[in-house]
Amino acid sequence: FFWQAPHGPAASGMTGYQGFFYHFLDMSNGHRFKDVELSTVDTSLLLAGVLFCQSYFDGANPDETSIRAYADSLYQNADWNWASPRAPLIGMGWTPEQGFGTYDWRGYDEAMLVYILALGSPTHPIAPEGWNAWTSTYQWGSFHGLDQVGFAPLFGHQFSHIWIDFRGIQDEYMRGHGIDYFENSRRATLSQHDYAIENPMGWQAYGDSLWGLSASDGPSDSTLMIDGRPRQFFTYAARGAAQTEVRDDGTIAPTALGGSLPFAPSITLATLISMRHRYGDALFSTYGFFDALNPSFPASSPPAMGRMYPGLGWVDTDYLGIDQGPIIAMAENYRTGLIWRYMRKNPNIIRGLQRAGFQGGWLTQAGVTP
Repeated sequence: FFWQAPHGPAASGMTGYQGFFYHFLDMSNGHRFKDVELSTVDTSLLLAGVLFCQSYFDGANPDETSIRAYADSLYQNADWNWASPRAPLIGMGWTPEQGFGTYDWRGYDEAMLVYILALGSPTHPIAPEGWNAWTSTYQWGSFHGLDQVGFAPLFGHQFSHIWIDFRGIQDEYMRGHGIDYFENSRRATLSQHDYAIENPMGWQAYGDSLWGLSASDGPSDSTLMIDGRPRQFFTYAARGAAQTEVRDDGTIAPTALGGSLPFAPSITLATLISMRHRYGDALFSTYGFFDALNPSFPASSPPAMGRMYPGLGWVDTDYLGIDQGPIIAMAENYRTGLIWRYMRKNPNIIRGLQRAGFQGGWLTQAGVTP
């Protein structure tokens, strides 16, 4: 479908353009949804899954041969140079109405995957200088006693790691700080755990068995008086806690824990089990955990979404695929390393890492010329 779907600069009736896809697609026809942007990061998440399929389906039969061919075509069709209006950095998005937005991918976040895919392209790679231009905007610091590259929501420490095994491999930036990106994500996870135990904002139920801030749904866009104190709440927001920013309205996201399972399995798994038992079917149903919960949101205020449960607080009624996916994928990486194992064989991933200056560990035996 993605290979045959219509691509072009028109504002409607298109699925993508220049090898990139729109942030949301209309489920009835696969075309651009309303006026959303052509998204480099959402395309990267799709292409990472495509490349995993390319490596996983390695049989000689016609079906698996076809899967690999489609994967090659989709990945090679993405024009990363076109998506770099202010090269060597990569732009966040483009629309037919306005062209490229004013923002590029800067600072540590989920865009590590974007740059590695852009560098690894056999057809439209960006210059290797793009990696250093991106890492030069990192913010190194300390949060709860742990030195790390800061990014507040945990999804930024998870998304690239779903697809790439960063254990034991380092770029120039991480060599300079004596750790790798896997360790950085571990520290970010541990820091959030310690932040919740300290609970400086005094939210209900925060602690060792309830924590985890990431981008998720929330109860309401409102400021409410609780115990004589104004409290601000959000619906969808990129919640998080790091030295770079704290954005916390008492909303906990199960994906913050599930997506971090390989980094700190003892505390993440124990908390998920505790949440499953404590909240029961209010939080866990057909497709796993609902997206978020907030024990502090008052029953006296109608939520904009989700529902209230006596004694538990607010719980979402939606599942978000971009939050469910990391739970499933990282659970499997924790159990068996399945995704990492196959992606360590993918020549496009290897090429991207090598062009970004990664060395050491499993990459030294990879055998792909940059």
